[in-house]
Amino acid sequence: MITLSVVVPVRDGERFISDALASLARNARRDFEFIVVDDGSVDDTAAIVAESEVPGLSLARNPTPVGLADARNTGLKLASGTYVTFMDGDDWLAPGYLSGLVAAIDGLGCDFVRTDHVQVEGRKRVVHRAPEARRGLVLNPRETILPADVRTMVDYPYAWAGIYRRTLGDLLRFPGSLHTAEDRPWIWRLHRKAASFAVVSMAGLFYRRGVQGSLTQIGDERQLHFFDAFDLIFEDLEPEFMPKAVRNFCALFAHHLELAERFTPELRRRFEARGAAMVRALPADLVAAAVPRMSVEREQALRALLPEIPAGARVRREEA
Repeated sequence: MITLSVVVPVRDGERFISDALASLARNARRDFEFIVVDDGSVDDTAAIVAESEVPGLSLARNPTPVGLADARNTGLKLASGTYVTFMDGDDWLAPGYLSGLVAAIDGLGCDFVRTDHVQVEGRKRVVHRAPEARRGLVLNPRETILPADVRTMVDYPYAWAGIYRRTLGDLLRFPGSLHTAEDRPWIWRLHRKAASFAVVSMAGLFYRRGVQGSLTQIGDERQLHFFDAFDLIFEDLEPEFMPKAVRNFCALFAHHLELAERFTPELRRRFEARGAAMVRALPADLVAAAVPRMSVEREQALRALLPEIPAGARVRREEA
């Protein structure tokens, strides 16, 4: 019987995949399986994985890339564990981390457990804590979406920062139409639909930032999927959560505007036009309430594009 399935999507990851595999080996147990999904790599990623001797490892290959969301979905279809977790191919795990995850969800008995993580930039290591301060307690996920003007669990969308019961079924599937921001509608749906969760103070996943070739560094058409992601969030959203979703969208849209130099002039025009249209389609009172709660830089970026946003009293809050 398999207790835990670890899904590892990777594309052209030959630079880091050996580190990821070595960390899996240090976490291996007889009741753990590791499913690496090679998403159409054209480098030596698949060969490195195939030659690995990590216990419980299997390799699935997509002949052509389908994107991170569907690569994860492929791994989910192959998973047989009671629980499932994720790791990207350029990240790594601390020894014993996976056993700790299993012990946490076994002990708490909830649908899913979220964790902290370690962000890595070069030699720098910084622990990033999940927003929920109550640790080791079983909570209602819906009750951790609000309040709107502070950072909450839906602002912490990283699928790999946690462990999930596989019986959650379709709630664990990612929107395959998205090639970026796929975690955003995923985390909103999970918190709206699942029955219980908890946060524990574990930081055993090491997340590399600023990796060349990652989607956070690329300014191509896939960045427009950010808007598709929020279309999915807004779809059938309960009115009580609209202030949070509006603030979330506006803050992240402003963040993308600050990074718009990575776009070509044509893509920037399309990005700004679509974002402005979405903001104008949102309830004006919620937008007017959200914008003054952003950083000065984000507020300025939005008002430069949308000068019609009403001015409001400045109230500083933590950004999404």
